[in-house]
Amino acid sequence: MPYYESPVDGTRLHYADHGPASGAVAVFVASAYLGHEMWEHQMLPLAEAGYRCVGLDRRGHGRSDDVWSGYDLDTLADDLQGLLDHLDLREVTLIAHSVGTAEVVRCLTRHSSSRVARAALVCGVGPGIMRSELLPDGVDPALARADEEFFRRDRPAWFTRFADAFFAATSAGNEVSDAYTRYLVDRCLVATPRAATGVRSVVTGLDLTAELPAVDVPVLVVHGTHDTSAPLAHTGERLARLVPDAALKVYENGGHGLFFTHAQRLTADLRRFLGAAGATAATTGICRMLAVAGIGG
Repeated sequence: MPYYESPVDGTRLHYADHGPASGAVAVFVASAYLGHEMWEHQMLPLAEAGYRCVGLDRRGHGRSDDVWSGYDLDTLADDLQGLLDHLDLREVTLIAHSVGTAEVVRCLTRHSSSRVARAALVCGVGPGIMRSELLPDGVDPALARADEEFFRRDRPAWFTRFADAFFAATSAGNEVSDAYTRYLVDRCLVATPRAATGVRSVVTGLDLTAELPAVDVPVLVVHGTHDTSAPLAHTGERLARLVPDAALKVYENGGHGLFFTHAQRLTADLRRFLGAAGATAATTGICRMLAVAGIGG
């Protein structure tokens, strides 16, 4: 299986690489607790359509190494940049969900966008969900502490209790089978306890308000109206206002798990977004051929 070493500490990180090597490249970053498999309803059809789809398992998640340290946002962003460097990827479209969107933002602001053409931030938690000086209407820290106690006491029960809310399962059109819910809970439990609590700390300490204006690539923001994990007004709408070149797409009745409940629509929107990447890559390729032939500037 494909692995590379983190440029920070040598942690062995797993990734999937699907589709033709010559296709426009999409790199997928998963939600907290999940590995790249959460993106199956996007990666598979896009790879079948000719795009190169690379999915990362963050440290302590999926098939990546179980390590104690490195669950701060800088290290996670460095791990992501390490993947781009390892595969020497160019003109990349970064696609991320939930806390993964914060990793993408930090990767762009910390390492520049030299390898990245654009980013899609799906159900992002930025600029932040906790109450702070810049986010005065965020979640009360006392509620977060109580939730953390429940999570540490009984992770399987925590995932199971909030599954319906995650998918906005009671909203019209959001059909989720019991089998898929069990499957996703089982996948969440693959993340080690240390990794799970470490990534939760990233969310509770997150405030990207001052950082988002520095993102210098086009950004597609996708968010659901019924996202209880990252409420639209506090996250997606604010994020779209703060990023200089952002377009917001709002999915009616979409919850945090719209990568499943709205899979076809999300895949279609990502394909259109990637279409621009494909056109850019093709134009770049033509220009390079002309330059080699001595034609043009």
